[in-house]
Amino acid sequence: MSEATIHTGDCLEVLPSLPDDSVDLIVTDPPYFRVKSLPWDRQWTTPPAFLAWLDRVLEQFARVLRGNGSLYVFASPKMAARVEVLVGERFNLLNQVVWRKHNGSGTGTAEGACKPVFRAYFPQTERVIFAEHHNADNRAKGEAGYGAKCDELRGFVFEPLRAYLDGERRRAGLRKPQVDAAWCAFKAVAQTAQSQKWFSSSCWNLPTLEAYAWMRDLFNASCNGDGPQYLRREYEYLRREYEDLRQEYEALRRPFAVTADVPYTDVWDFPTVQARPGKHPCEKPLAMMRHIVTASSRPGAVVLDAFCGSGVVGEACRELGRDFIGIEADPKWAKKACERVHEPLLFAESTG
Repeated sequence: MSEATIHTGDCLEVLPSLPDDSVDLIVTDPPYFRVKSLPWDRQWTTPPAFLAWLDRVLEQFARVLRGNGSLYVFASPKMAARVEVLVGERFNLLNQVVWRKHNGSGTGTAEGACKPVFRAYFPQTERVIFAEHHNADNRAKGEAGYGAKCDELRGFVFEPLRAYLDGERRRAGLRKPQVDAAWCAFKAVAQTAQSQKWFSSSCWNLPTLEAYAWMRDLFNASCNGDGPQYLRREYEYLRREYEDLRQEYEALRRPFAVTADVPYTDVWDFPTVQARPGKHPCEKPLAMMRHIVTASSRPGAVVLDAFCGSGVVGEACRELGRDFIGIEADPKWAKKACERVHEPLLFAESTG
């Protein structure tokens, strides 16, 4: 059962209360800077002032996001380049996703725009900056227990499989160059150091079924028909053991799971949210939030939205079994978000 916590207040006052390395995914839609005719989007008079404020938010994001976490930040077309540069100073940039809105931007449409007066191409997209921590794998090792697990998986857990193959080679009295020469003759290919992939820890890979069967025949060629003496373990057993270890290792890495059935390029075509009573002026499609949460987190993960509005990210998390932390400055929208994620009470009263 997923949990949701909605805080009311300024995100720069709420974020410092969150522990370091406590969030798996951040999906957030901050003010765009003077796009909406609302006080919260016009509190800065210049782009540098807006960016200085946003950098303070990103500083907190970098602190609370776990080493293998992901960050999605929405931005307007006009400010996206500057926001991307700013994000890149604290995170490793992965993509600038283009959200293509076929019915135009805002309440207008490209067909209805007065093009001679507009004097520019009609805005029909928004941007989503997708990022991770710099050197994410190594940074994640700083989390409690992560370094030991990573070292165990990379250096020790796979070691029994490598040591088994290499030990059998040694028992059979074969040197690595001999194995290489025999493999090249078998495959009719030029000389290659294939044995490095099977017997050395630095670049070890599990042999294929074909290679394992061939290796067994090679090692047992001098057994005089007495039956297999080397590589007695069945390949399927080795493969299952390898897959279990690989999946355990992958679970420690930054999640990213997309298929051809969902948007897997950097251009997305989600319909905008149609106007309705109670709609937030910047509400994003629930389908898009489901996509992001599914692609970049695992069940049970903690997802943060520091500008949660009416709580669409929280609704996606509730549906998908993720815990949600939302922050919203406007008590009216914070209450809406609570209702949306089926939380009856605000968990943190307004701080200012």
